[in-house]
Amino acid sequence: MIEAHDLVKIFRDRKRGEIRAADGVSFAVERGEIVAILGPNGAGKTTVLRLVTGLLRPDSGHALVDGKPPRDMKRLFGFLPADSGLYHRLTAREVLRIFGALAGLDRRRLAERVDYLAETLGMDEFLDTRIGRLSTGMRQRVAVARCLVHDPEALVLDEPTRGLDVESARVVEGIILAARKAGRAIIVSTHIMEEAEYLADRVIVITRGRVVAEGTVSELRARTGAEKLREVYLRLVEGKA
Repeated sequence: MIEAHDLVKIFRDRKRGEIRAADGVSFAVERGEIVAILGPNGAGKTTVLRLVTGLLRPDSGHALVDGKPPRDMKRLFGFLPADSGLYHRLTAREVLRIFGALAGLDRRRLAERVDYLAETLGMDEFLDTRIGRLSTGMRQRVAVARCLVHDPEALVLDEPTRGLDVESARVVEGIILAARKAGRAIIVSTHIMEEAEYLADRVIVITRGRVVAEGTVSELRARTGAEKLREVYLRLVEGKA
């Protein structure tokens, strides 16, 4: 479903010079699979997510979605960026209606999706409240709903439970698992080791723009000799395994 082939993305900074945010990144995500991307801040995780969704153009390499360039397949994606970028003067309902309409949903289907997501994500009480008046956790739920409103075939989620309490995070995680059961291809970037272990079929560890490890949690445990995913992760990014 989602393929990354030797993706390279270079940024240039006057002080730091050339920065390889993605340096030969390759992986694949099949339908009905959740892949978690782990890595320290500045490792290139967000850049990789933007490359596979077509929001950035690679300097070399390429990404494919169902065998086609991601820019031609944008309606198949539900993308949750790290910065939700919600319009503060709009209500939660208005945000969902706008993005659903942009995705091509007709009025009836859009109304059904808004009602479903409002109930599932516990948004009924603030659905008609302006975004600017919502708490961080409420805004995150709106952002998650926005990327799900058109019922996409692939989900690319950058820290989907950021700012959520345990109960709200569990609801979002439940939606992600339900999407996998429905045959969606899902990429989740997260700093929460428990979340990665709970959700992911496979884990990809990225540091300095490069994939340093890929496999199931069990495979990575065997490789590093560590039991807790936190220790597994630290050994991999520190080059001790």
